[in-house]
Amino acid sequence: MSLFQAHDTVGDVVARHPALARMFEEMEIDYCCGGKKTLEEVCRSRALDPRTLLTRLEQSASPADPPVVDAAAMSLTELADHIEQTHHAYLRTELPRLKGLADKVLTAHGAKEPRLRELRDTLLGLAEELSSHMMKEEQVLFPMLRQLEASSSAPTFHCGSLANPIRQMELEHDEAGSALARLRELTDGYTPPDWACNTYLAMLGALVRLERDLHEHIHKENNVLFPRALEMEAQE
Repeated sequence: MSLFQAHDTVGDVVARHPALARMFEEMEIDYCCGGKKTLEEVCRSRALDPRTLLTRLEQSASPADPPVVDAAAMSLTELADHIEQTHHAYLRTELPRLKGLADKVLTAHGAKEPRLRELRDTLLGLAEELSSHMMKEEQVLFPMLRQLEASSSAPTFHCGSLANPIRQMELEHDEAGSALARLRELTDGYTPPDWACNTYLAMLGALVRLERDLHEHIHKENNVLFPRALEMEAQE
């Protein structure tokens, strides 16, 4: 029996087989903000053959895949803790370093490559938005999720249903996804020019890692944590 069907959503595929995120990254298929699209919809928009994609997924979902974090196996509390300790911690360390690299590259090469200013400004805007976003999750939404999981009956929240703050978080995820797409566009897919210095190369490498980590981060929330929380709230 096939592991995947054309009507499966991209997010569900990665939730069931986290290692497949790598394949979607390589194919530049959005599995986080675009995780609600079906494989069939993705193929139609990208002019891909659905049978070819399904076959590739089957072949890639091998038991020999290297160990990855199985977000679907975690409780709400465990997953919220994991996101804070892994992805939020990474962003708080990496974003200041990346902003410093972008500033240095702009100063050194801005006259030669005008897009570097917009790249720096896009990165600064993304960093500011992510800082606010993480604070809202850590101080408001995630404590609510932990309270929900620990309660025997549905707790009363000041915002009403969890759907309200979750909807806002998903909108902010979409904005982060747009910023990532713009960063990729401004760097020609993170391709260094022939004259790129080591700092330029370091900046591009850091942007690649930022994109990959944010995709995984948003996927775990949009396609695993948030749907499960809403389902739990509805049942209590």
